[in-house]
Amino acid sequence: MSIRRKLSALALVAALATPSLAAAQQAKVAYVDLERVLLEVRDGKAAQARLRTWLDARQKEIDAEQTALRAEKEALDKASPTMDAATREQKSADLKRKVVALSEKWERSRAEAAARESKEIEAILARYDRVAATIQRRDGLTIVDEQPSPPAPDITDEIVRAYDAANPGG
Repeated sequence: MSIRRKLSALALVAALATPSLAAAQQAKVAYVDLERVLLEVRDGKAAQARLRTWLDARQKEIDAEQTALRAEKEALDKASPTMDAATREQKSADLKRKVVALSEKWERSRAEAAARESKEIEAILARYDRVAATIQRRDGLTIVDEQPSPPAPDITDEIVRAYDAANPGG
């Protein structure tokens, strides 16, 4: 192969590679605020309402038990001087067990609330991934969830609208 042919082939390869490099350098990036998506899509609002209702019910239960335990302690403190030592010790130990049980119930409720929230978020994010992938393909975008520097266009509102359109049951 002559030098002239080699140079022609090299020039052809360079010409073909240049648009690809330019396209790669000018990748379109868009920003999505995932927290806003979770809060603003219909499924997110419904999940928040379900969690709030569940948490309010648990809190009401715990508050009622706590009030009953306070009343029991006040009654024990009031009656304590008239009780014999063994009865006083037993009632005091029973009260302590109830306080510990209530504390454990509160911890279990917190753990269950976190698990419920995580499950709700996972379901929404799975549907979000499908919506985001569709928009990425359609618009040739790379979607990021942290605002880059320089700032990228924020397409959170578009994602929320597309999510709600694709998931009308929320």
